[in-house]
Amino acid sequence: MNVELASDRSEAVLKEISEAVIVDRAFLETVLTGILAEGHVLLEDVPGTGKTLTARSLANALGLEFNRIQF
Repeated sequence: MNVELASDRSEAVLKEISEAVIVDRAFLETVLTGILAEGHVLLEDVPGTGKTLTARSLANALGLEFNRIQF
């Protein structure tokens, strides 16, 4: 995949997620970068900030499986 195609697809994913979740774009870009690098992303914040919705939306947009772990 060339850089231009990867950029276009990433932009489409970010746009799709932005329609479902109100969140900072830089945050979404950071999470997407972690996923594309085949890493892990831990979302930590106070309750009610949309962490689960954000993660679920990202998984759906990318065609990935979503599992939630709660401590």
